[in-house]
Amino acid sequence: MTLLIYDCDGVLVDSEVLACEGLAELMTALGRPTTTTECVRAFVGRSRSDVLRRAGEMLGRPIPDDIGAEAGARLLARFRRELKPVPGAAEAVAALPYRRCVASSSVPERLALSLELTGLAPLFGPRVYSAVQVANGKPAPDLFLFAANSVGEDPARTIVIEDSALGIAAARAAGMASIGFAGGSHATGDLPAALAAAGADAVVTSMAALPAAIEKLAHTRT
Repeated sequence: MTLLIYDCDGVLVDSEVLACEGLAELMTALGRPTTTTECVRAFVGRSRSDVLRRAGEMLGRPIPDDIGAEAGARLLARFRRELKPVPGAAEAVAALPYRRCVASSSVPERLALSLELTGLAPLFGPRVYSAVQVANGKPAPDLFLFAANSVGEDPARTIVIEDSALGIAAARAAGMASIGFAGGSHATGDLPAALAAAGADAVVTSMAALPAAIEKLAHTRT
């Protein structure tokens, strides 16, 4: 049986613009004017520790722990007010007869809140995995291999659905097939080409197109 591993941010929940707007505001307030688009390019797909490290490099000094924690709390509060699922996500996930899980660079608290707020949590139950559970985040394969092992599936029979080139690279490193998703509100016009260049086996721009793409790819993995 094929295992489907879904990224969360930008695939299941439309959170990337909200998160990157918050990061841009934080960087600007700390003295490094930054746009949301710049944050999308620099940070999407990365773990929190990697985001903080890279943000510190851009800023020229580490982001103070208290300021980072405050920004994180503001983001979760904004999620409670504004976060929505990616259009059609619930229907696409439920339509597929394969085992499924979530594997995300987000921390467990953010993951749980995101899935609960958008009504997607029941589709995955406890099969939700975070980059904090492994040594290395994307583009390393650690998280996807951990997820497949936790569910009890061979990586060679696994398909990853990802919205970032880093995630596609991680899937390839894990020996998994991948579908690039460019249907979130953060998706730029060059994202489909970037996902394909990173090695995605297929690229879709809407959830409506995802089930057919997965079925086609699944039949080549059995």
